[in-house]
Amino acid sequence: MDNLIALVTGANKGIGKEIARQLAAAGHTVYVGSRDAVRGKDAVADIGGDTRLLVLDVADAESVAAAARQVPALDILVNNAGISPSEGTLVTDEDVDTFRRVYETNVFGVVAVTNAFLPALRRSAHPRIVNMSSGTASLAASAGHAEGTIAFTGRPSGTFGAYRSSKTALNELTVLYANALAEDGFKVNALAPGLRRTDLNDTARTSPSAGDPAEGAAGAVRLALLPDDGPTAGFFSWDGTTVPW
Repeated sequence: MDNLIALVTGANKGIGKEIARQLAAAGHTVYVGSRDAVRGKDAVADIGGDTRLLVLDVADAESVAAAARQVPALDILVNNAGISPSEGTLVTDEDVDTFRRVYETNVFGVVAVTNAFLPALRRSAHPRIVNMSSGTASLAASAGHAEGTIAFTGRPSGTFGAYRSSKTALNELTVLYANALAEDGFKVNALAPGLRRTDLNDTARTSPSAGDPAEGAAGAVRLALLPDDGPTAGFFSWDGTTVPW
């Protein structure tokens, strides 16, 4: 495959860093999106390859606009930046300000970044957008209509309401963007990377069942490098299986 240009938001750590690492290892140019310049610079040095720091705070309109001006051409956008409350508070007790803060990054930030970088993506012959979702965003699973359990929290399914509902909203945005951009050759999909050892929240940090971030990242890379006959408007697990909406 020819050299492609990718942007991964929130790529200075966790799954985002592993996505950037794998894309760079495959010979592609990768913009490492990081709101903190120092951490981003350290990530670029650690990843190696043709990686480039792009200071980008997805929740700051000026930062998004400034970053977009620095990227004239783009083939792949991975909307990875996301936040979660540390503890799994029941939704009945979760503060509305927590919802606002989480949605600002996980939902509004994705819209801001995607729209800002669309002009660059439209210059690509094979534009791809990957939105990093969560298996806990599945309405079918939350309602008990799908096989398996929601392993993200290890707690009652009414917890992490701000995070989980923000990812459900992200799934709908994935479908809307896929439909709107289909005629332009875009492939837009959402990925559930599974519970991984990251600092997303206390569960991800401490759960013995949390897996290797690189494994979850591989699923995102697969979607980022989809062939032209690949799927769009889909919700996939890290292993390639379909996740129920």
